[in-house]
Amino acid sequence: MVSVNEPASGLVVGVDSGGSGLRVALAEAASGAVLETFSSREPVRTGPDGISAGHFLEQVLPAVAALRERTGARPVAAAAVGAAGMATLGDELRAELPRAFEEAWGVRRLALAADAVTAYAGALGQRPGAVVAGGTGLIALGTDLTAWRRADGWGHLLGDCGSGAWIGRAGLEAAMRAHDGRRGGSTPLLSRAEKLFGPAAGLPGLLYPRTDRPAVLASFAPEVGRCAAADPVAAGILARAGAHIAEAAEAVCPAEPGAPVALTGGLFRMGEPLLAPLRSALGELLPGARTAEAAGDPLAGAVALAAALATGTLRLPEDPSLLRLFGAGAA
Repeated sequence: MVSVNEPASGLVVGVDSGGSGLRVALAEAASGAVLETFSSREPVRTGPDGISAGHFLEQVLPAVAALRERTGARPVAAAAVGAAGMATLGDELRAELPRAFEEAWGVRRLALAADAVTAYAGALGQRPGAVVAGGTGLIALGTDLTAWRRADGWGHLLGDCGSGAWIGRAGLEAAMRAHDGRRGGSTPLLSRAEKLFGPAAGLPGLLYPRTDRPAVLASFAPEVGRCAAADPVAAGILARAGAHIAEAAEAVCPAEPGAPVALTGGLFRMGEPLLAPLRSALGELLPGARTAEAAGDPLAGAVALAAALATGTLRLPEDPSLLRLFGAGAA
């Protein structure tokens, strides 16, 4: 077991588990410098008891064993896991991973976090501020380093307002309005929808039986972005998305002058068609905040959490569902 006071020769493990797969990084405990990485395109399964610890371990343990072999099999000082669904579906992971990691690597310092927390740590590190993580879904997380504040992340039926799925659904609705001849329709979006999915009348039968409906909806969001320059309906959808995203950031941003607000995730690769109205909305709702470039992604955040655990420098607040620490005070 590596002492918290002797992290220099040790390693840390960071894991990012999301809807599109799983990534693992092995890094230096003292500096957080990444040495080796592993990626899997197989998402961890979710069953009746939540995220499957067995399937998670089937992927992570062999991957870390191979990474450690290539880096000299030094001791692991700490580990951190960020997982989509950890807040509501992570009971099995919280019950089984501490023991499994201790048996496999002799490590007891472990952080189990919602992926929004690792997104925050990757984007802003350990300073007060707010992060909006946007992709297929959308969640905002903020902290003043005493507690977390969360907004949205409730899924495409109850929320995720301004997300890829939200934009795609609004774009397809506008396409269907044009197909029907109703007000608010968009002929350019109808043309793009039929090019991607086939005749508009067949879209409900194509979409509704799918178990990956949010991802299918989000796949149309870039088309809304491409139409926005010439189509006022598409531009209006992105203006409303920007307002929703800014409202989520406002709800979680600490009341500190100059608090940074960072945007992370694939949604924001849409560029100016979304970012321009978003910046305008942020300026109105959070005039005292400042936008900040995200320094890293959720895997970088998991590595940063693990390194902070190993060196006793973790400042981000613990939370029963968002960030659970195990063995943090052990010698």
